[in-house]
Amino acid sequence: MVLTLTPNGLYCPSGDFHIDPWRPVARALITHGHTDHARGGHGAYLATDIAGPVMRHRLGAITLDTIRYGEMRRIGGANVSFHPAGHVPGSAQIRVEVAGEVWVVSGDYKLEHDPLSTPFEPVRCHHFVTECTFGLPVFDWPDPEDVAREINGWWAANAAEGRFSLLGAYALGKAQRVLAILDPGIAPILTHGAIEATNAVLRAQGFSLPETQHVTQATDLRAMRGALVMAPPGALAGPWARRFRPASSALASGWMRLRGVRRRRAADRGFVISDHADWAGLNRAIAATGAGTVHVTHGYTEVFARWLASQGYDARVLRTEFTGESLEEEEA
Repeated sequence: MVLTLTPNGLYCPSGDFHIDPWRPVARALITHGHTDHARGGHGAYLATDIAGPVMRHRLGAITLDTIRYGEMRRIGGANVSFHPAGHVPGSAQIRVEVAGEVWVVSGDYKLEHDPLSTPFEPVRCHHFVTECTFGLPVFDWPDPEDVAREINGWWAANAAEGRFSLLGAYALGKAQRVLAILDPGIAPILTHGAIEATNAVLRAQGFSLPETQHVTQATDLRAMRGALVMAPPGALAGPWARRFRPASSALASGWMRLRGVRRRRAADRGFVISDHADWAGLNRAIAATGAGTVHVTHGYTEVFARWLASQGYDARVLRTEFTGESLEEEEA
C-alpha cells in the first residue's frame, strides 16, 4: 500500500516519511502551516517554498526543506510532488506515486479563488484523501463579492456611529483573506498580535495587504473609534476585547451558515466565509481527481462517506487528528 495509517499519522513505507503527522517522526511532509497539520518535534520537514516562512515563524528552529508547486522529488522508492490546495498561502496537496499507483493527500482545500492563495489544482489519482469539514448540503458558500459588501457595510455603519467593529478570524489565512477585501477608506484597521505577526511574515514574502496597526498598551483607542479590529475568534470572548467600547462583534466562518452558532458565540453578526470547500466544492474536487477510492478525514466523515458510496465510490473513513475549522481557537 502506498500510504498506511500508523499511530503517528499517514505513513509511506516506500519513502519512509509521514504526511502531516500528529506525533514526532523522523521525516514529515507538511501540507500547510495550521498547527493540526504542521506540528513541532519532527526531525526534518518538507513543505512548499510559500508555506516555509510561516512554518518557521510558528515552529521556530526546524530543519526545513522546501519544494515548488509541481516539482517532482524522489524520496526513497516514492515520487512526490506538491500541488496547490487553495486553502491558505502555500497550502498543498501532496501527490505520492509508488510503482504506478498514485495517492493524493489533500490536507485542507477550497475551490473558491481568493487574492492570496494559489488556486486549487485537481490532481488525477487512484486514491484521494479528502477532508469533509463542511460535508453536508447545507454548507453552500455565497458569492465572495456579496460577503465583502456585507462586511464593509457593517463596518461603515458602525464607524458612522462611533463603534468599533470586532471581527474574529483565524490568524493564518482567514484574517489575510478578509483584509484583502476590506475598504481601508472607511477607518483604521487594528490587529491582534497573532494576526499582525502573520501579516508581517506574508508581507515579507511580497503578499499585498492593506495597512494595519498592531494594538498595544500604548495604542490610543479613544482616537480610533470606528476602527475595524481583527483578532482570532478566541480573543473576542476574553479581556483583550473588552477595551474596545462601544463595539459590535462578528465572526467570519463557514459555521455562520448554521443558525444558532452565532447566537451561541454571542456575536452580533456572522459572515459566511471559509477557507474550506463547501458541499458542492468537495464533490467537484473529488470528481475531478478521477479517484475510485476516497478516504474521508476530519468533518462529517460517516455521513459524507455514505454519500460518496451511494455515488459509486469506494469510500472509507480515515481516523486522523486533524480538526478543520473551529470557532474555539485559531484553526489548529
